[in-house]
Amino acid sequence: MIYVVATLTVKPEMRAELIEGAKACIAATRQEPGNIAYDMHESVTDPAKMVFVEQWENVEALGPHRQTDHMKAFGRIAAKCLAAPPKIEIITPATVDAR
Repeated sequence: MIYVVATLTVKPEMRAELIEGAKACIAATRQEPGNIAYDMHESVTDPAKMVFVEQWENVEALGPHRQTDHMKAFGRIAAKCLAAPPKIEIITPATVDAR
């Protein structure tokens, strides 16, 4: 299992447009093979920060996800709404020995 954490810095005047544009992408992504969860969050300390937290069965599911029409459409919306390049991290659960 993997997680993707994508942090977006949004132009304040474009925040509502980004959120509206994300709705269709979120709904469609949740239907994709290999997707477990796909949620958008907003920072409580910085209204310009939006964070997507995604959970996938494996890294192989990300390739097809990036090529979907809904991701391409959201990418066009995000391109005009972002104040900085997105920060995207792919992470996996850590193995921790709790002894």
